[in-house]
Amino acid sequence: MSMKLLVLVVKNIRRNLLRSVLTGLGTMVLVVVVILVWSILWYLDEQTKEKTTNMKAIVTERWQMPSRMPLSYAPELRAGAARRPGDIRPQDSMTWQFYVGSTEPGRLRRETALFIVATQPEKVLTMFDELDTLPPDSPDRRPLEKAIQAMKTNRQALIVGRERLEAINKRVGERVKVYGMSFKGIDLEFDIVGTFPEGRWNNLSVMDWEYLNAAVDAYNRRPGVRPHPMTERSLSIVWLKVPDMRSFTAVANQIASSPSFTNPQVKTETLASGTAAFLEAFRDLIWGMRYFLMPAAVVTVCLVIANAISLSVRERRKEFAVLKVLGFHPVHILSLVLGEALLLGVVSGLASAVGVYVVINHVFGGLKFPIGFFSTFYIPAQAMGWGLAVGAATALIGSLVPAWIACRVRVAEIFARVG
Repeated sequence: MSMKLLVLVVKNIRRNLLRSVLTGLGTMVLVVVVILVWSILWYLDEQTKEKTTNMKAIVTERWQMPSRMPLSYAPELRAGAARRPGDIRPQDSMTWQFYVGSTEPGRLRRETALFIVATQPEKVLTMFDELDTLPPDSPDRRPLEKAIQAMKTNRQALIVGRERLEAINKRVGERVKVYGMSFKGIDLEFDIVGTFPEGRWNNLSVMDWEYLNAAVDAYNRRPGVRPHPMTERSLSIVWLKVPDMRSFTAVANQIASSPSFTNPQVKTETLASGTAAFLEAFRDLIWGMRYFLMPAAVVTVCLVIANAISLSVRERRKEFAVLKVLGFHPVHILSLVLGEALLLGVVSGLASAVGVYVVINHVFGGLKFPIGFFSTFYIPAQAMGWGLAVGAATALIGSLVPAWIACRVRVAEIFARVG
């Protein structure tokens, strides 16, 4: 009997093909919305989830955003403020100074802007998220290693993210002059020696911190010029890698109790908590996506399917009455109507999930949604299950009432009207 019902389900869907196609397309569009929202929320949740091992800590100025610390803080902070025997030292560390500039003088536009992190070149592969896990045989690792080696021998070397490189219309091997915006009056020339793998670093650039600080020193040595305003407040972030939460707590306490960091004061937090604090500015937007946009899309899918199945049930009341006369029980009719909706929902949901996964990840190279350093979001593989589950669940919920009405059709009442 189950095989016969399946054949009837497929035939009934094909019988009114236009309505089935329109219902499927409507479901697909709304499931795509759900998958996109869930993907962004899933990624943000992953970024704010606390790790228990191989943790990264960030040290920033306590009372000011953006963080502006004296460069003299760097050596002691990179050591985790370890001063006495037995103090915990980080496994690895690096500093970030932000240099914002433009490839044309006096004007900052999207097509000319460069956001450059000045750091230690040797730390790019050990401390940058996603780059520190590149496998040795990855096709992206060798070019990056070559670029980093070039930075160690050439202070003017610059690694530029792929999208930013395309935006400023430059290529690897070319030279570019950048006019300072965050460091007014300090213009730098760079040799573009490489680019980052496709991903979250698409719009970021990296330079040697010694080049930036040497340029600031040279500016200050000019006769009759006051020290540059950024001379003593150019350090933005110090990154520390610690093995576990116990080590993080110890390092954070060492930094908090150190008398060296009082003017200005600093704070130490895990990368997850720092990310969560940054996302507080987008709290209302994220709340709306999680509790308004996504439920609204799910409810709309249910209504689309309910409306389509209701129309089908109203048109087929005589058919259901004939089926009852032929020996079909109410449960068979209920299964028939639910099966039609489920088949539409499952096929549409899975097709939309596969489509959005392929298009976003492999055609567009990720979903461009620039919030801070979260420049690119990718649809996770779990989206296949999400699409199938959303399609099936909404189809089932939306078709329950029409299916119940169909199985409650009274044979005598229908044929009395015919007579």
